[in-house]
Amino acid sequence: MARVLITGAARGIGQALAAELIKRGHNIIATVRNDADAQALKSTFGAKIDVLVFDVTDHEAIKKAASSVEGAIDVLVNNAGVIGPEKQSTLDMDFAGFAKTLEINTLAPLMMCQAFLPHIKQSKRPGIITISSQMGKMAYQVSDRIAYRASKSAVNKVMQGLATDLREIYIPVQLVHPGWVRTDMGGQGADISVDESVSGIADLVENIDMSKTGTFVAYDGSTMEW
Repeated sequence: MARVLITGAARGIGQALAAELIKRGHNIIATVRNDADAQALKSTFGAKIDVLVFDVTDHEAIKKAASSVEGAIDVLVNNAGVIGPEKQSTLDMDFAGFAKTLEINTLAPLMMCQAFLPHIKQSKRPGIITISSQMGKMAYQVSDRIAYRASKSAVNKVMQGLATDLREIYIPVQLVHPGWVRTDMGGQGADISVDESVSGIADLVENIDMSKTGTFVAYDGSTMEW
């Protein structure tokens, strides 16, 4: 049984992953942005879930939340993310929206790792998983949603670097493409269901180890190109 911290658990993949891991017997700490979402999660899962309320772009709030948590955290899942602004073409960019996308999708996961690292260090089977996307692959030469794509390329590099820095203390770091999932972000025309995606991600949470550190894989464990 693991203690897993999942960011962005109010809806979509985050909430479904929390439900799947609870079903498998794990303890969950979920993060949401407001009290209403926190109450909704507690109403659904009761004592099986602990909820922290903060915005992942608020670094001081993250530090405060980390200081309020006692004991080890086995696996951190950086799930919170946004698709970015309506205008995000290289020829017509909402630069403030671009910056916000980077703040949420790239900077926040690293801040979460730094703030909660003391808790992760206490685990006997630690791990860090960050939800990325194949849309960030450098080999994928498509230009739509460029702010989102750039944020995922950036978080891939950041987490690859983190994997290198944490290797000597045996904390694995893995990036995961969740698939094109039928969520509010992915749309109803996407390839796979939320259940299919989170079942695979839950397997990765349960089996993360040093042999996987610094890798980028799909939800089913298959290797992704960078």
